[in-house]
Amino acid sequence: MNKSKILGSTLIIAGTTIGAGMLALPLTSAGIGFSTSLIIMLALWAVMTYTALLMVEVHQYASPDATLHSLAKELLGSKGQWVATAAMMFLFYSLCAAYIAGGGSQFAERITTLTTLEVPNAFATVIFTFVVASIVTIGTSTVDKVNRVLFSIKIVAMAFVLFFLAPNVTESYLLSLPVEQGLIIAAIPIIFTSFGFHGSIPAIVKYLDGHTTSLRKVMLFGSAIPLIIYIFWQVVTLGVVSQQSLLADPQLGSLLVQLADTLHSSNISQIIGVFADLALLTSFLGVSLGLFEFLGDSVKGNRDQASRLLTGFLTFIPPMAFALFFPQGFILALGYAAIALVVLALFFPVVLVKHARKTLKTDQNYQVLGGDGALLVTSLVGVSIILIQIALVLGVIPSLG
Repeated sequence: MNKSKILGSTLIIAGTTIGAGMLALPLTSAGIGFSTSLIIMLALWAVMTYTALLMVEVHQYASPDATLHSLAKELLGSKGQWVATAAMMFLFYSLCAAYIAGGGSQFAERITTLTTLEVPNAFATVIFTFVVASIVTIGTSTVDKVNRVLFSIKIVAMAFVLFFLAPNVTESYLLSLPVEQGLIIAAIPIIFTSFGFHGSIPAIVKYLDGHTTSLRKVMLFGSAIPLIIYIFWQVVTLGVVSQQSLLADPQLGSLLVQLADTLHSSNISQIIGVFADLALLTSFLGVSLGLFEFLGDSVKGNRDQASRLLTGFLTFIPPMAFALFFPQGFILALGYAAIALVVLALFFPVVLVKHARKTLKTDQNYQVLGGDGALLVTSLVGVSIILIQIALVLGVIPSLG
């Protein structure tokens, strides 16, 4: 297998995972402390990596270009296909609309900063969407190349942030305890979504021609990179800004200002701004690629130019329209995205593998360790996250921020 493709696929997985949501991690963790948030992150990373490997196992029994749509139909029938489609569409369109709304706004700010021209957010949103849509529509190989460049710049920006903030870490800040037990539970769905990349797996399987050994490496290393970065990010943010300060004003803008004030320089805020832009863009590329491949599965095989253009239209126009006309309404709906991610990233891998192991021969094929016990634990984690999200909506447990 081409090592360049393996590297590129690993970076796509990592880039999809490390989205703008990473910047919310310190705010999410402010009320529970570093140690508690670290335990939650490690546990959820393990679960999400496990289910990604389950998807690699399932893809052995399908063609390399199979999507969750076709996998669900083949293994679970029309009802399973309908549920998979509904969960995938809701999650992908929700995330794409969020990235388009946020990316368009940030793009407008960058144009104003660089050129002093006032650009309407709507115009910047359309241009931003068109650029990303062009890259994704051309193909996964193009996404791979563009993502490598963006991911490399993002890592450099992140390294600068970590380098300048690390000497200012206060050990006592990292030893802060949860201020309220309910906040520990409330943090779980948000941290859970920070490890979501499963929608991009079918596109990676297709890109690597279903090569199981390579896919295992990609899932393990692609998910481990975000975990390592998240841990360092939590150290330098929760260790630099006190728990009281974060809880007093749990907003991203306030966090950036406090980090900049710590270094007595506005440059750190600009660097974090660059990182935020690239985090959003690389994640948007991965998510929209997953949606594109999913929709392309039902559009004449998604092979000729006309069908790819149609798929691109279906992928980007609906979330762009929603982001342009109903940005506030979408923010409310985004809170339910964790439920769709549970269905996509936890329940379906478990159900698909359970069915495949029961009905298909596995003697000569790769099988993830853990057996039925691990499948049961994963299912219980998924049920718990859904119940937590419902409890948050009903106000049974305290919300974050």
